[in-house]
Formats: sequence, C-alpha cells, structure tokens
Amino acid sequence: MQVPRKKGERATDREIVDLFLACRSARDRFIVLLLGRAGLRPGGAAGLRREDMHFMPDSSALGCPRKGSHLHTLRRDNPNGAWAKRQPTAAPGRWKPVDHLVVLTYDQYVPERMALPHGPDSDFVLVNLFAEPLGAPMTADSIGELLGRLSKRAGLSRNVTPRMLRRAAGSNFADAGAGQDEIAGLLDHARLSSAEPYLTPAPDRLRGAVDAVPSPRELTGGVR
Repeated sequence: MQVPRKKGERATDREIVDLFLACRSARDRFIVLLLGRAGLRPGGAAGLRREDMHFMPDSSALGCPRKGSHLHTLRRDNPNGAWAKRQPTAAPGRWKPVDHLVVLTYDQYVPERMALPHGPDSDFVLVNLFAEPLGAPMTADSIGELLGRLSKRAGLSRNVTPRMLRRAAGSNFADAGAGQDEIAGLLDHARLSSAEPYLTPAPDRLRGAVDAVPSPRELTGGVR
C-alpha cells in the first residue's frame, strides 16, 4: 500500500515578512527570499556559486540560452558539505526562474559583501560576513541556525525552519494558479507526486473555486 504524503507546516506570509524585517544584513534578507520565495533547499542555497546567478534579461553572453532572471542549482562536491538534492542522472545545469524581489535583494547583497576585505575571496554566493571563519562559505546548518535567530528576533511564536519556508513557496505557487507539474519543476522534484504536500490552497482560493462554478439557472439566462 502506498502511504499518503503528509502535509507539513508552512510559514505564513506574515511570518516571512517579519523574518525579512528582522534581518540586519542584505545577505540575510536574500537568504529568506531564496528559501521563502524561490523555494530553494538550504543545501542548494549554500551550494550556489557566483557563476550560477544569471540575474539579467538575457544570459546568452554567459553561454546560457535561458531568458529572464534565473539561477542554476548544480550537484557539486562542495567543501562546506552543501549538497543540491538532485538525481545523479539528472541533466546538468538545472535552472530555476526567480522574481524581481530575489534579484533586488541579491543586488543589495553584492556591494555589502564586496565592501568587506574578505568579501571577494570565495566563489560561493553565501559566505560568512561577520562570523568566523570570515569569508568561508555558509553551510546548510548555519542557514537553519540563522532562521532560528531571526524567528526569535522577530518575536514569532514558533521557530520557522527552512522546510517551512520552502513549503510556503510551494503553497504560494499553488495559490497563484501553478499546476502540479509546474510546482514540481520549480521545487526541483524528481516526481510529480512529490509536489502534493505543497498543494495547500488558501481558504480564499477554495471559496473562489466554488463561487466560479456557474449555477444551472445562470446557464439558462436566469439570475444566479
């Protein structure tokens, strides 16, 4: 028998905003949106290299045919232990489109990082800016610890985890009308069924689906 997948807790939009406002650096704001808006796993975020960030309308100059702002998640043997959760046989150069808010926070993070003496040293996107070892790539665990600190600083009633942010991204994709195949692609799932736990539509969307169904009287020209 197939065991049904459980729907886990997701971060609310209000919690994501509060986490964002509790950040004290552009890097931390970028991390919150990478997980909560783009739906990255912490391992995938920690493994990003600067060459993976194609935040421009046309990336053909970089040898990439994809249009619009996006990033690439690749499986690499990273010294920080970060591991993009991809199948070994998956096509290289997996890409993920991102919106203008993710691009904006990255644009704010780059000068913040480059202004520090140790900022340019690493090719990793997310590095230690203010904690030892300075300039070293962040780990997936350190991203989880950061969210724990932000949750406390924001005065949240619970600890928001990376998985909760990722579920929020998937649920928001669903609420915006994305299909199961689109959600699976955006969240980098190997199987369509893996997207099922994220299909938790908002109550207003459920009400809208009911109200959108025409009544028999309406179809015959009568008053609904």
